[in-house]
Amino acid sequence: MANHKSALKRIRANNRKRLENRYYAKTMRNSIRDMRLVSDKAEAQKRLPLVVSLIDKLAKKGIIHKNKAANLKSGLMKKVNQL
Repeated sequence: MANHKSALKRIRANNRKRLENRYYAKTMRNSIRDMRLVSDKAEAQKRLPLVVSLIDKLAKKGIIHKNKAANLKSGLMKKVNQL
C-alpha cells in the first residue's frame, strides 16, 4: 500500500485517467467497426473525416501510438477507395 499522501493521490488520478482512456479507446474502436460495415461509398466518405479526426486526437493525447493511428487510417482509406 502507498505510504504517502501524494502516492495515494497519484493512484486516484491514474485510475481516473485509465477509465477515461478506456472510454475513448472503446469509442474509437466502435466508430471504426461501424465505418467498416458501411457499404455505401457516399456514406463512407461522409463518415471518414470524423473517424480520422477521432483517431488523430487519440494519437495526439497518447492513448494510442502514432503508428497504430497511421495503420488504422490507412486501412480505412483503402476500404473507402475500394467501395
